[in-house]
Amino acid sequence: MMELTGDALTLEDVVSVARSGTHVTLSAAARATMQRSAEVVAQLAASGQPAYGVSTGFGSLANVRIPLERREDLQRALVRSHAAGMGPPVEEEVVRAMMLLRTRTLSMGYSGARPLVADTILALLNAGITPRVPEHGSLGASGDLAPLSHCALALLGEGRVSVDEREAEAGDALRNAGIEALTLTAKEGLALINGTDGSLGMLLLAIADLQGLLRVADVTAAMSVEALLGTNRAFEPDLVGLRPQAGQADSAANLLRLLDDSAIVASHRYNDPRVQDAYSLRCAPQVTGAARDTLAHCTRVADAELHSAIDNPMVMPDGRVESCGNFHGAPVGFACDFLAIAAAEVGSIAERRTDRLLDPSRSNGLPPFLAPDAGVNSGLMIGQYTQAAMVADNRRLSSPASVDSLPTSAMQEDHVSMSWGAARKLRLVVANLRRILAVELTAAARGLDLRAPLRPAPATGAALAAVRERVPGVGEDRFLSPELAAAEGLIASGVLLEKVEAVVGALA
Repeated sequence: MMELTGDALTLEDVVSVARSGTHVTLSAAARATMQRSAEVVAQLAASGQPAYGVSTGFGSLANVRIPLERREDLQRALVRSHAAGMGPPVEEEVVRAMMLLRTRTLSMGYSGARPLVADTILALLNAGITPRVPEHGSLGASGDLAPLSHCALALLGEGRVSVDEREAEAGDALRNAGIEALTLTAKEGLALINGTDGSLGMLLLAIADLQGLLRVADVTAAMSVEALLGTNRAFEPDLVGLRPQAGQADSAANLLRLLDDSAIVASHRYNDPRVQDAYSLRCAPQVTGAARDTLAHCTRVADAELHSAIDNPMVMPDGRVESCGNFHGAPVGFACDFLAIAAAEVGSIAERRTDRLLDPSRSNGLPPFLAPDAGVNSGLMIGQYTQAAMVADNRRLSSPASVDSLPTSAMQEDHVSMSWGAARKLRLVVANLRRILAVELTAAARGLDLRAPLRPAPATGAALAAVRERVPGVGEDRFLSPELAAAEGLIASGVLLEKVEAVVGALA
């Protein structure tokens, strides 16, 4: 159970509602605050005083006055006309996050919406009714207008929704759940759609995923270091401390703990003619650490957004109704683009380690492509092709969306953030990174098997054992795709980290 109080939410709150179906209610205090704000708007609407979105049209039509008797029509028409998205539906977890975040802003009492509006959104969330939101339509200013309009349309009993993974008419779904469709009053249509909640929701979900994936990247890097007969000496704190980057220090500390008590590392500590390891091994904490620092920055941006009221115009406590630009998604768009670049580089260096594991000229004694009877067998050759394809895809996806503004609404909205596009790209980059790490995990596990009878470190040994519960070891060629998918599932479920951390303690 979660209660919206009008205060900030946490990342964990959003993830629990989006992915786990946590039940949400509106607190009495937030209800009272919303009611006061709605009364300000009602008085303004009755006064005849011009106010954007209350008694005027929208965008470049802001100078068109709307008579009092047409203002309910104005709000309904706004939602219908702005629900103009196209393409396949976005993921249900994104829509649920978007609905929660919009309700959170409304609960702050700066939007002029009645408590009934928040109650209706939460009723849909709690009943598992998810509006069908097409992928294309948002420019990230004035917020995620089209996606949020598709959500708002469902509140009116119109459009399409998903219930128990089946598509249905919104009106039918609401009636079946005993939820009364909304009739919007002054400004409420605008309050429902003028936010960056979709972009922010996707950023928050990506942050949650990357918090785990960057630790997984340290695990797979440690396994590769062992399998390639690399050293852990480059990760020592006195060396790493010469460059005081927080993420680098955390990642290097993880690698030291993961490699502690490794018989494989100890086996070549002395009398090894090699002077130093390749960059993909030696610089793993520098790259993954920089991604950690980027993640920390983007988490701060997201946290500020979780404390923010995003709407236009804003209904202030002193009764003023003022236009502003808080709906512009630049902070979120920049964060999504930056995080995509960082995640793409973590995948890029992981692919280089995989390639080294498969190349007998660089793998320090491992067979070609980690295959027995290479030539007859191709081993993991094409798994690395797949990994390289995803790395290349991430490089394309890392081109920033937030620099690509296009003016709209007859030049009234002459600079937009493209935060939605940046967030959509980020989701693809994160999914690719998870699969890239799954390929490295599969290859590094085979490499460790082939170093027997030397044993890996207890932590990397736990990772190897977890892989072997789902993926067979070295052998004749077999259908590889399901094995890579099983390794990805091991990462996505959190089981891999759980098994490793049970041995070594929580990683940074």
